[in-house]
Amino acid sequence: MEKTPIPDEVQRFILLAIPSVPYLEAILLMRGGPGLTWDVAQIARRLYLSDKVAKGLLADLTAGGIARREPQMPNRFRFAPQSAQLVAMIDQLAAAYSQNLIGVSTLIHSKTNRKAQLFADAFVWKKER
Repeated sequence: MEKTPIPDEVQRFILLAIPSVPYLEAILLMRGGPGLTWDVAQIARRLYLSDKVAKGLLADLTAGGIARREPQMPNRFRFAPQSAQLVAMIDQLAAAYSQNLIGVSTLIHSKTNRKAQLFADAFVWKKER
């Protein structure tokens, strides 16, 4: 079975805005229940993460304009992308992930691996000439 290619604009969005697979999974989880509110423990349990990691994800999603804190319930969060363009991009990303999970995951990991390689390269001793 041939994999569906990831559209260029989705690839750019992944490289610029999706730092990890758990971040993506949190977006998709919250997107799946747009009228629901979520707390740290629910996100942690549903994504098999520690509360600390889930708390960080919710903070990052809020900072990224994808989720927002509920004003009356500050420990609860709701899927609330800041623009129609962001909603459309997340919809495209969700479609790409459902059609090419390995390709999307590999793209996210390749970005992480590149950063790690750049960091490691900074400590490589160069031969003096």
